[in-house]
Amino acid sequence: MPVFSLLLQAAEEAPTGPFAITPGVSLWTLVIFLILMVVLAKTAWPMILKAVEAREAKIRGEIEAAERANAEAQRMLQQYQAQLARANAEAQELVAQGRQAGEQLREQLATKGRQEQEELLQRARREITLERDRALAELRREAVELSIAAASKVIEKNLDTESDRKLVRDYLDSLHPAKS
Repeated sequence: MPVFSLLLQAAEEAPTGPFAITPGVSLWTLVIFLILMVVLAKTAWPMILKAVEAREAKIRGEIEAAERANAEAQRMLQQYQAQLARANAEAQELVAQGRQAGEQLREQLATKGRQEQEELLQRARREITLERDRALAELRREAVELSIAAASKVIEKNLDTESDRKLVRDYLDSLHPAKS
């Protein structure tokens, strides 16, 4: 037991206090530390390493999943932007078609308005011509009647027969030919 007695003697001669370094305590601390390391290396380290590796694999998987999700989000963003561009193009096309249809409708209405105006003008001209012809015919008839009345006053004879009327009409026609 000489080693033990040496340790005791060294312990008695060593300075006291919580922070005092003694060779005996240091030796026992080193021995306990080595024993603890051997026990931990056989029992705890494999489990700790396994847990760390599992955590590392889990983190790696989450990173890969996040990268896949990011890639998917980028792909969906590109699809959305492409759809938005198509929708904008379709909207522009619809606006252009609407303008073109409006322009065509305006031209059709203008053409139809001009045609209706021309038809109304032609109809008015025909009606004016018909009314003029009627007025002339009425004027001639009255002129014939007035001529017959005047002639009968002059000759004091009643010229009421149809042949007399024809004679006056022919005379008036020879003065101013009728416009048909």
